[in-house]
Amino acid sequence: MNAPQLAHKRVLVVEDDYLVAMDIVRTLERAGAEVIGPAPAVEAALDALEQAVPDGAILDINLGGEMAFPVADALMALGVPFIFATGYDAQVIPLRFTHVKRCEKPMASEQICAALFG
Repeated sequence: MNAPQLAHKRVLVVEDDYLVAMDIVRTLERAGAEVIGPAPAVEAALDALEQAVPDGAILDINLGGEMAFPVADALMALGVPFIFATGYDAQVIPLRFTHVKRCEKPMASEQICAALFG
């Protein structure tokens, strides 16, 4: 992955698993992105969106038992592209998000970058 691939892109990471979040953050930073978060819960992610509008976002669907769909709705309202990084089957995702790319866990971090801005 070229370092400038995501240069000047701000990416919100919404992930409740610390190790997964740090792996995603490292990958994004190596690709030149500025990372917002990681936000481990819906409320934290929505708070982050009030502070700054990202260029893209990566969302885990289940955040400690709370579904991340309110964050996805907020991102859609802002026109921010995002992907779901999840182990959940596609049937769990509401129909309004059928156009959203989904990377199944476990996934390669480079796969996330390509799905988000590829």
